[in-house]
Amino acid sequence: MEPIAVRQDVTPKIFQDIRAAGMPAVMKGLVAGWPVVETGRSGPAATIAYLSAMATPRPVPFFRASSEIEGRLHYGDDLRAPNFERGAAPLAGFLAALGAEAARKRPDTLAVQGLVATDHLQRFAETHKLAILPDSVVPRLWIGNAAKVAIHHDPLENVACVAAGRRRFTLFPPDQLGNLYMGPFHLTPAGTQVSMVHLTDPDFERFPRFAAALDQARTAELAPGDALYIPYQWYHHVEALDAVNLLVNYWWDDARRDIGSPWDAMMHGMMTLRNLPPDQRRAWRAMFDHYVFLSGADPAAHLPPDARGILAANAPRDVARMRRALIAKLREQDVPER
Repeated sequence: MEPIAVRQDVTPKIFQDIRAAGMPAVMKGLVAGWPVVETGRSGPAATIAYLSAMATPRPVPFFRASSEIEGRLHYGDDLRAPNFERGAAPLAGFLAALGAEAARKRPDTLAVQGLVATDHLQRFAETHKLAILPDSVVPRLWIGNAAKVAIHHDPLENVACVAAGRRRFTLFPPDQLGNLYMGPFHLTPAGTQVSMVHLTDPDFERFPRFAAALDQARTAELAPGDALYIPYQWYHHVEALDAVNLLVNYWWDDARRDIGSPWDAMMHGMMTLRNLPPDQRRAWRAMFDHYVFLSGADPAAHLPPDARGILAANAPRDVARMRRALIAKLREQDVPER
């Protein structure tokens, strides 16, 4: 594993350079001046009191797992359910439980994940600005104790700000997918596929290719006030290291909203292309590389503009027409389940 590059004094302009490079970067002290970071320097109890005073009464979903799992939120042994229980409580109640667990020698693992800050903490978004991103990008809250979030990816760009406690991040580039042994699509601990390998206790006999993924991994330990840029689709493992931890993250996507979901396109490809004979799959891979991924020359450059048709169909009206044609074709092919 290699250390993630560290940048100091990151401005909005420098952040755009970081994004353009397409590599993860630690932004040292980016949010060191946030009120919650400054409050947390007095200890975990101060962080809990600060958040509790701002908490709205809306219930929040949370995870609880016994100390036996050592913080690894994952699947149960039979792969039919997660190894934790789900519950719901007002945020202040969850924070009280978190404080109680902090006093135990072997605490249960507690976590809330991805809470929209404007829904659950009054005035938090207004008093904790992130200058490198537009205000339209909504902050989300991840609160808990020493939990370990399994290797997964976000189909978005991500800035993760450590506001209380320390966190260790381990990142893998997208091309390491085949070495990460991802779990099933239909059953996930928290909505996205996760690796079957426990990063903190890997079983190399069962998952031998994971050693190759570790060779390409990048890691960093962040202190309160530090932030991390996680590029689009990079896989990451997140380990909270203290009894009370708060992460504030920002997801956003600059892609067009009217062109449909790449995820849906992949699902359709798994249904159709994956089941073709090998020689046909090879032919379609060449087609996709040429027309979809634009791996070579512009596939329409040799045609006059008025003859390019679907090869130049990028206007919203063209996209809507293509979508209608695709939906009609899928309905023609639809058959009842048996």
